[in-house]
Order: sequence, then C-alpha cells, then structure tokens
Amino acid sequence: MKPAGPSLEARALRYLARREHSRAELARKLARHAEDTPDAPAAQQVDAVLDALAAAGLLSDRRAAEALVGAKAPRLGQMRLRQLLRERGVPDDEAAAALESVRGDELARAQVVWQRRFGAVADDAAGRARQARFLAGRGFDAEVVRRVVRGLGDAG
Repeated sequence: MKPAGPSLEARALRYLARREHSRAELARKLARHAEDTPDAPAAQQVDAVLDALAAAGLLSDRRAAEALVGAKAPRLGQMRLRQLLRERGVPDDEAAAALESVRGDELARAQVVWQRRFGAVADDAAGRARQARFLAGRGFDAEVVRRVVRGLGDAG
C-alpha cells in the first residue's frame, strides 16, 4: 500500500501552477499516482479530475499549445514545434491553431537563430552543410534553411 500523499486534485493543481499542460499530458502524470479502489478504477478517477479542471477553466489544450508555441517559437521551426505539440498530446486542430500565429515569420526566426549561432555565410560547402543541418535540426523548413544558409534572406 502506498503512503497517503496529496490528492489527485492537489497534484493536478500543482502541475498546472507551474505551467500549462494538455489534457493528455496531465492524465499521464496523474495516472502514476492514481490507485484502483472498489468505487472507481484509477483511469476513471483521473478522468473525473480532468473533467472538473476543464469545466472550471483551469485545463485547456488550446492554452497549453499557445504557451508552448510562444515559449519555443523564437528558437524552433514549425516542424519541431508540431512534433513537441504531438508529444504533449495536443489535438491536431488545437496545434494547427497555435502554429498559425507563427506561420508567416519562419524565415525571420530562422535568420535570428542562424545569426546567433554562426553570424556569417560559410565559405565552403561543408560549412554550409553544417549550418543547414543545424537549422534543419531545429525544425525549419528546407526552403527556409536553403535561403538562410545561402544568405538570400527575403530577397531570394
């Protein structure tokens, strides 16, 4: 038998006080602490807590997606942001809505990230490939990476 700890509600509120969580992400975290009882299985207990939090406006997939995109967008491209949203269990429609806010400035964000890391266009193919791999690893689109690494910017 586990020692009595904070209730599922208290744990959920503590997690939400630190940062926004998606419903799926919070369910995963709470499931570790839920125990089956004769009255209700653990999954049912977690769902009840999540439903109550959502009804009170404390749990929102949209807010979780917007918070993640707002925090990570200056350093990451849309592909990587989409991957992070999927990992956190944000539904695709909520993820698309959150990504819409950063769709137009992908090139500018890539240029800022590239400038901070490299500062100048590489002289040789190996240097350009290294810069391209760096930006691709950050989740920027191939066309954006090509324009930044070649120094084309908005003119290309």
